[in-house]
Amino acid sequence: MATGRKMFFNRELSWLRFNQRVLDEACNTHVPLLDRLNFLAITASNLDEFFMVRVGQLTLLAADGITKTDPAGHTPADQLALIAGRVRRMVEDQYACYRGALLPSLAREGIRRVAAGDLDEMQFDVLRQFFEKTVFPVVTPMAVRDDQPFPLLVNLGLNIAVRLRPGQRGNKPLFAVIPAGASLDRFVQVPVESGYAYVLLEDVITLFIHRLFPGETVAEAAPFRLTRNADLSIEEDLATDFLAEMQSLLSRRRLGECVRLELAGHASRTLTYFLRRSLRMAERSVYRIDGPLDLSAFRKLASLQGFESLRHASWPPQPNPAIDLRRSIFDELSQRSVLLAHPYESFDPVVRLVEEASADPNVMAIKQILYRTSPDSPIVAALRRAAERGKYVTVIVELKARFDEAQNIGWARQLEEAGVQVIYGVKGFKTHAKLCIVVRREPGGVVRYLHFGTGNYNDRTARNYSDIGYMTRDEDLATDASAFFNAITGYSVPHQFLKLEAAPTGLRRKLQELIEGEAQRQKHGQRGLIMAKMNSLVDPQLIRLLYQASRAGVKILLNVRGICCLRPGLKNLSENISVVSIVDRLLEHSRIFYFHQGGEPRVFISSADWMPRNLDRRIELMVPVEDATCRRKLVGILRTCFADNVKSSRLCPDGSYQPAETAGRRRLRSQEALYQQACAAIREARRVKRTVFEPHRPGGDRMNA
Repeated sequence: MATGRKMFFNRELSWLRFNQRVLDEACNTHVPLLDRLNFLAITASNLDEFFMVRVGQLTLLAADGITKTDPAGHTPADQLALIAGRVRRMVEDQYACYRGALLPSLAREGIRRVAAGDLDEMQFDVLRQFFEKTVFPVVTPMAVRDDQPFPLLVNLGLNIAVRLRPGQRGNKPLFAVIPAGASLDRFVQVPVESGYAYVLLEDVITLFIHRLFPGETVAEAAPFRLTRNADLSIEEDLATDFLAEMQSLLSRRRLGECVRLELAGHASRTLTYFLRRSLRMAERSVYRIDGPLDLSAFRKLASLQGFESLRHASWPPQPNPAIDLRRSIFDELSQRSVLLAHPYESFDPVVRLVEEASADPNVMAIKQILYRTSPDSPIVAALRRAAERGKYVTVIVELKARFDEAQNIGWARQLEEAGVQVIYGVKGFKTHAKLCIVVRREPGGVVRYLHFGTGNYNDRTARNYSDIGYMTRDEDLATDASAFFNAITGYSVPHQFLKLEAAPTGLRRKLQELIEGEAQRQKHGQRGLIMAKMNSLVDPQLIRLLYQASRAGVKILLNVRGICCLRPGLKNLSENISVVSIVDRLLEHSRIFYFHQGGEPRVFISSADWMPRNLDRRIELMVPVEDATCRRKLVGILRTCFADNVKSSRLCPDGSYQPAETAGRRRLRSQEALYQQACAAIREARRVKRTVFEPHRPGGDRMNA
């Protein structure tokens, strides 16, 4: 049996393999051109966050002399070295894709980047006027001297480093920095007979840079960009005003230590050394870029209007056939539980639940957890209206949702101003569960309507993330949900739940029992089967239990989008485990768990991945889906994902990913298949409705005549 590092993949390298699979989509000529550009931009945005969080954390650990190894046997310093080598190869691949494939292909389709040397007279004049009227009043060059601190530059902001010739003042070169300014458009359009032509902002500034340094000679100018450590925390136990402490955290993040310097490849050694010395950057942290910095900005170009033929055909979310939009959502949920598969099915029923609750005079209370939501959230607006109408509204707003802290602080204040009781999460934990409870007075008594989800209450990301929502009025789940919510808001430990499981109290233990149960049944001659879909599989304890179940003969099918530290296919350890990952036009985000249980399957949805942080340091929920129709739908989703042989890759024992084999098999692209199923379901529901004869009945007055 394998031991130690042979049993686990390093989580950071596993994540980088995931980002490589996203980059593979940018290089895939079968993907529409602007969607390829969007995938490239996503890989750059992903790397930004990876450096801010994961590399930032490892840098602090290494600086503190921490030598404790991860389950794969690597110290923080080891991991930083491995990351640097792997990221350099990835950056080379990114820019090879950009320069060699996307840039010329876009030009052929009429989307052309114009270099300064290729400008015609009209285009040059347009840029000159743009610089004088828009850029010159905004940007401010800052001289950098040895006897003064280096300017505080915005994290991930675009800047231009300038070296001036010494002139008559001596032999030492003079340096300056120009922040490009977040308010300026990165893509400056220039006139062209057809299509869309643009010049990058940094090229415009460089073209007219002499206007910023009158009387000086500019020897060189090179764009650069800093990435700062964003993995900062606060001492919650010492915080007397948690909201103020979170605002202070955001300020400290802007001052975080630099963990990456991206610099244009044409920068001289002199300019490079100046930046490295000024920023105290190690050579390992400097990335010389042969192309435009910040490829994440190209998401804007990927959304350019008028080039729809260069994108996938849209998949408008379909109505769920179990919900009649003409009736109250409460009447519908009184008849049946409903499972929503987003974004194939519309997020509207979730929004309707809160909006109807805010206006319904019979609704007494609304309780909801908000981890992330959209900037113009209709759900937040409905919660405010509910409070203003006198309903009892309690909202847990997680202020520690990374990179959404500022927006959540704003929502918390707005909700408080409207009279909502706001809880800023729980000390020591992130509240990551997705739950909404609507308490309604009805003729038969008080009824609680519930929504559980695998994704956030964000109507925007619900169009692009594959997630599950479960709407029900199940009494046991309602009792559990109320106990769970009150435990969070009341600083108490919840009692034993009837059906739910929650982290950090019982979720880990429950998953262990379910995995061990399959192994025991297999040992006693029953069929053992586990199917699980999640974003990340990192937890060493659960991985070891999966290995034990595999050795017992349990068949284990895992769909893990991103990080997977489990090694599948190892003899006498994991030969009964297969791991696949799907990367397609929608972000796979749902967590669905299936345990065969001797032919009486148990199926769950969850907000939690199988990671130590989710099981031990976050407040999460795992929800059993017992309604037979909803359970069949979930199992169908799992099986469709495992049948994907178009956008699926198989994890190999050496850590590489191999595309699924299609030879001799019907091609099945799971996301497309699930969308087609959603379309077919609503078409069938409408067809059946048209064939049902419903007589017109006389009105109430005639009946009483």
